[in-house]
Amino acid sequence: MAERDLIYLDNAATTAVDPRVLEAMLPYFTEQFGNPSSVHRTGIQARRALDISRRSVAEGLGASPEEIIFTSCGTESDNLALRGVAWACEQRGRHLITTPIEHHAVGNTLAQLQSRFGFQVTEVPVDHDGLVDPDDVGRALRDDTTLVSVMLANNEVGTIEPLEEISRIVHARGALLHTDAVQAVGHVPIDVDALGVDLLSLSGHKLHAPKGVGALYVRRGTPLLAMQTGGGQEMHLRSGTENLPYIVGLARAIELATQERQVLKRVQQLRDRLVEGVLKEIPDVELTGHPTRRLPNNASFVLMGIDGESLVMQLTTSGVAASTGSACSAGSGGASHVLTAMGYQDPWVRGSLRLSLSRYTTEDEVDRAIAILSTGVKRLRSLSPLYAQRGAA
Repeated sequence: MAERDLIYLDNAATTAVDPRVLEAMLPYFTEQFGNPSSVHRTGIQARRALDISRRSVAEGLGASPEEIIFTSCGTESDNLALRGVAWACEQRGRHLITTPIEHHAVGNTLAQLQSRFGFQVTEVPVDHDGLVDPDDVGRALRDDTTLVSVMLANNEVGTIEPLEEISRIVHARGALLHTDAVQAVGHVPIDVDALGVDLLSLSGHKLHAPKGVGALYVRRGTPLLAMQTGGGQEMHLRSGTENLPYIVGLARAIELATQERQVLKRVQQLRDRLVEGVLKEIPDVELTGHPTRRLPNNASFVLMGIDGESLVMQLTTSGVAASTGSACSAGSGGASHVLTAMGYQDPWVRGSLRLSLSRYTTEDEVDRAIAILSTGVKRLRSLSPLYAQRGAA
């Protein structure tokens, strides 16, 4: 099958690099190859490009340039935020709060801080739509709580969390708020002041920039201990020679996402068409995540009598790229920790499917994907003794 024939609906895992992003990057692989820390002309040109990129990313988030730290990815940004604040504030307290639906970059980092270093971690629950109740966060706060980490939008089901309300409660008790916004940046408008967050993580490859670049917003005055030391780059918070071509690409991608917000409306309309078609054509299927408070490009489902990984493989052979959930957990086996936290149980929880769209998705692709999915589900269910016993058609 030619790659051009593939219906790519796994944009939550990674997106194609926008040609305009690649065009902006190319000069920094060739004639503008300087090290931003060098003091000669080539280095000064590189420093100028780095400063312009930092300003562009900051403007896209409603932040100041000195509040942007460039990293290698969203995972590194999460790690720096969580460990950096936990260690910087440990004299005040060693209690941290999060949710059970966070990406593993957050969940596993906090688990290590708890198991290896003695920090205490409290998880506040989510409801069946994956929403956090801000009052639950308030009840979990203690005098020794230093940091709360709640993702802005879930990477599996797309639910958007009430960060504005959570931030008011967290700050009233003197704690800091971090959000993993890897899935949200480029897909919903972001204003760090409106959200009220102190730290925000993002990654380039979720918004048509390349893999291998990310950023961490750190509100001015937020205590943060560097996790990577060396030459003092990135305001002494993330040493290492900056990956300038990729940083330029990230900045360009954020500029395009900010300038072309109308694209999001078209993507959401296609997403709604996809959801409507799946729910109409396939029995025993349920949309997961909040029905309206969700990312515009996310359509996630659970299907009765289906193994999610088997379905994804079936779709792959039929020309549709999809996933059961987080790409970082693919192949790990077991039920989704997100769906489990939302109250889904066997056999529903193992029949998960995530379809995620992009600016390049077409109406024809959506319609063909619905038909292919419907055929694939019928085939797998015909081979399922459990589903047959239910007397399903």
